[in-house]
Amino acid sequence: MIRLAVEVGSGARRPKRPVTGILLLDKPAGISSNVALQRVRRAFAAAKGGHTGNLDVAATGLLPLCFGEATKVSAFLLDADKVYVADVVLGVTTTTGDREGDVVCVRSADAVGQSDVEAVLARFHGDITQVPPMYSALKRDGRPLYEYARAGVELERAARTVRIYSLRLLACSPGSLRVEVHCSKGTYVRTLAEDIGAALGCGAHLGALRRTRAGPFSLEDAYPLASFQDPLPHPGDLDRLLLPVDSALGTFPAVTLEATAAERAVACGQPVVVADPPAAGLCRVYARDGRFLGMGEIDAAGTLAPRRMMQVVSEVAEQHQTR
Repeated sequence: MIRLAVEVGSGARRPKRPVTGILLLDKPAGISSNVALQRVRRAFAAAKGGHTGNLDVAATGLLPLCFGEATKVSAFLLDADKVYVADVVLGVTTTTGDREGDVVCVRSADAVGQSDVEAVLARFHGDITQVPPMYSALKRDGRPLYEYARAGVELERAARTVRIYSLRLLACSPGSLRVEVHCSKGTYVRTLAEDIGAALGCGAHLGALRRTRAGPFSLEDAYPLASFQDPLPHPGDLDRLLLPVDSALGTFPAVTLEATAAERAVACGQPVVVADPPAAGLCRVYARDGRFLGMGEIDAAGTLAPRRMMQVVSEVAEQHQTR
């Protein structure tokens, strides 16, 4: 774990800065992802920021934060695979599917052995269907489902397909399991814990959850929230902790624009034909000097259309149009 030396701040309200980059945060339990984001954003004095995949208040672990121009690629991290370590409590079901809810039913899990668990876990590999929990942030008529749940209203929810790439048993003791889950976006680990308990015949709920990977990023490279709390370091001293915007996009092929004219055309939102293009689809776009320009999309004819371009490209376009 990398540690950050904290300097005493002035305590005065800081002017916002046009900070750009990705910060890997280790979110603690007890606060929402948005509260964690705002605390870090305040430390950076960042004018613009967002997180890339909500972690429940009780959950901990990796929360990539995007600042400035990096917010333009946050959707790609939202769509990325995730890895979690989950503690599953057997024999107890709750209203929320986790330890925050009221106990609904208690059954004995004494007869559940490791071989039983491994056999059940094998049934949850690949594509599975889940019914989203009522205690979730999914919205219905503009309101999150958890608001309906707190009011005692149960709504019908459509099942959705998610993918479990791996589900590995890390530990098994009487009444509890620890598993590592590698899953696609949209997977509710609380629901997975409940479904595992149902398959074992004793019921279960999620006792604890920690995210260890999100797309290309690992918890090992994340910074604790305490690094960004009072007394605050000087904002500029934190910039060295930021990852470049394109660090989130390594799974996409790269295209380099060799001609200045092509760079200017893309900056103005115009498509260009590229030599030796990758397969049709989204790609990273770079200038000849290595600058990341943004995300584009290649069509079947090898034409590159700009999609999510960085502000530096917009500035090039403005300069070109004023000449």
